[in-house]
Amino acid sequence: MSEIDARAARRRFERAAPTYAGASRIEAEVGARMLERLDYVRIAPARILDAGSGSAPQAAALSRRYPRARLVAVDFSLPMLQRARDVGWRARLRGMRRPAAVCASLDRLPFAAGSVQLVWSNMALHWTSEPRAALAEFQRVLAPEGLLMFSTLGPDTLKELRAAAGADRVHRFADMHDLGDWLVGAGFSAPVMDMETINLAYRDMTALLADLRASGQTSARADRARGLAGKGLRAALERAGTRATYEVLYGHAWKGAPRKSADGRSIVQFARRPG
Repeated sequence: MSEIDARAARRRFERAAPTYAGASRIEAEVGARMLERLDYVRIAPARILDAGSGSAPQAAALSRRYPRARLVAVDFSLPMLQRARDVGWRARLRGMRRPAAVCASLDRLPFAAGSVQLVWSNMALHWTSEPRAALAEFQRVLAPEGLLMFSTLGPDTLKELRAAAGADRVHRFADMHDLGDWLVGAGFSAPVMDMETINLAYRDMTALLADLRASGQTSARADRARGLAGKGLRAALERAGTRATYEVLYGHAWKGAPRKSADGRSIVQFARRPG
């Protein structure tokens, strides 16, 4: 993965807060597909952590699915969190509560260990400077038998833009197999990863760039070029096709029961025989 300039990434999302909802098409589609995957999961969380929530577009759906759960939205952009808290009166009449909002980085979550039962993270992990640290934090804050469900981007994402603009102008994304290894390394049990490709059609590459800017998702690579783009780049973008490829990676994993106590002693469970 590319090394992310966290300050630059935060500034981009802060500026894009007013336009994010109308431009984040891929995030909305992937979020809807993640919600469908919850149909196959039996869980009754008391607290849900929306990690990297942005404006929390899935908050209403998660609240309808788990009406007794307390939803906590976490993001590094305060303007995005303010929009997450902006729940209309119609939604409140239907029983939706404003999510709690916490401005923090995913690799340093200000929550107690074992305090949530579901960590939900839609298209946010690739914006973290330390994805393995973020996964370790997800594992820490989950209660035993809690579930992590997430989506992120894979290596073939925006390959058309990468070919036109140059590899150093587009983020590099982690491979599905690396993410699976990182989940195991973070202490999760039974991790499951899968991938699908989603193609979006645009008038041209400049229209794609307009969406990326409006949703705060232009390059925040630490080694990104700081100068203005020249005529050569603009010509290359004009010659590029009209398709944008997104390789979307989905993952879920459970936090198993602890094997050791806080003082390092092994925990052994005995099952009582009937009768």
